Amino acid sequence: MDKSAQILIEIVKNISPVLKEISDEVASQKPQPNKWSKKEILGHLIDSATNNHRRFVTANFKDDLIFEGYKQEEWVSTQNYQNRKWESLIDFWAFYNFHIAEIINQIPNEVKNRSFSNHSFDQMAWQTVPKSNPSSLDYFIKDYVGHLEHHIKQIIPNYKPKVIGTY
Repeated sequence: MDKSAQILIEIVKNISPVLKEISDEVASQKPQPNKWSKKEILGHLIDSATNNHRRFVTANFKDDLIFEGYKQEEWVSTQNYQNRKWESLIDFWAFYNFHIAEIINQIPNEVKNRSFSNHSFDQMAWQTVPKSNPSSLDYFIKDYVGHLEHHIKQIIPNYKPKVIGTY
């Protein structure tokens, strides 16, 4: 199994029960009026999964790694995650990431590791890559998992990331 897929599965399996220990009321609290609640952060991770699902699939038959970004604030507010049931958000997030792990696992290594000079990671990756530096789908997959962990740490402050800085 692909290392990133394995790590993603491990994260989701370990974190889902911890997230379910948080009450709907606590998950709805905003730290400041202009900051996302835990529900909205998890909703953002669902949106990230949605957008990256398409990217990970289409990268298999593209000659570049140019992908559109998306308006994160608008996605979160339009879907009204703030007023959704916390447990249903957790379940959807978990199942979607299990699906993404399966997609990652199906991508051939030669596709994942192929280097591209033509990418948009300078604009839309979590940890950006300068336009002048080549990059790969493997980098972008790791970036996805790192981004996910970054936001889990916002929801669960004592969370110890598995990926950030480890590979």
